[in-house]
Amino acid sequence: MKPTVLIAACTATTAIANEDIADQYPGSLLYSAPVEFIPGVFSAIGATAPPTYENAGHNNNLSFIVTGEGVVVINGGGSFGLGEALHAEIKARTDEPVVLVINENGQGHAMLGNSYWATQDVPIIAHVDAAAEFADRGGQIIANAERMNRDRHAGTVLQGPTETFEDDYIVELGDYRIEARYLGPSHSAGDVVVWLPNQDLVIAGDMAFHERMLPVFEDTYTLDWLETWDTEFEALNATYVIPGHGHPTNMDQVRLYTKGYLEYLRGKVGEHLDNGGGLADAYYVDQSPYLHLDTFEELATKNAGRVYEQMEFE
Repeated sequence: MKPTVLIAACTATTAIANEDIADQYPGSLLYSAPVEFIPGVFSAIGATAPPTYENAGHNNNLSFIVTGEGVVVINGGGSFGLGEALHAEIKARTDEPVVLVINENGQGHAMLGNSYWATQDVPIIAHVDAAAEFADRGGQIIANAERMNRDRHAGTVLQGPTETFEDDYIVELGDYRIEARYLGPSHSAGDVVVWLPNQDLVIAGDMAFHERMLPVFEDTYTLDWLETWDTEFEALNATYVIPGHGHPTNMDQVRLYTKGYLEYLRGKVGEHLDNGGGLADAYYVDQSPYLHLDTFEELATKNAGRVYEQMEFE
């Protein structure tokens, strides 16, 4: 099957990949089984819902690349058990050993599973800012995950990356040149993308969203994110995009629901500010064009309030 057919087949199933489905793969801690999207590149697509006991905290994408000279994993997973479950799926598909784990950021669902990969003596890399974020907030992150996942969190301990980088980290294995790149400020501290130039594919992490609403954190600076998008992310000119959440897609879709949403929300909040509006009403600026996205109810008002607080002082 051609890669473009694979992508089309996967995106056609997105109607059933929503936050109302608690678990698509009951035989595993993984929310869904890994699927090969282009030759050698697999991803286990997480729930587009917030993390829950039912989805075992697997609400992001856990990807891996079978290079012919070893497997590279992108994201450690949200627990020891999720890392172990992903490894079981890898071993069912190839005899190649896992030779590297890349954490896409410092959030729990990227790094808590490092505790499993460390037991396998696999090198784990992350951006220096992501490592610092995890070191600073790790106690809170693991406490929240333990409270939610209970028995499904067994074996998980705090384990940061074993190596950090600032700009990029590049490995060449088989036909794959794998470039972990920090493009600049975006969604959270130390967010990186994994660019495969020979395949025209970017594993975008939380740089790009499309099926669920993106969250604006307290330290997410939307103007900086847009600048990084325009100056660095667009320049990749990727054919295929595996986002941090949701099915593989293309640049048109993530541009619409990431860059487009950020510009739309900043425009609405800007109008509200120009009209002398305050924070209390800013939460309720019109975001109806994005009502169909998963996590809209959880995030829309929070996003508007945080963008207001940023733009008030820009």
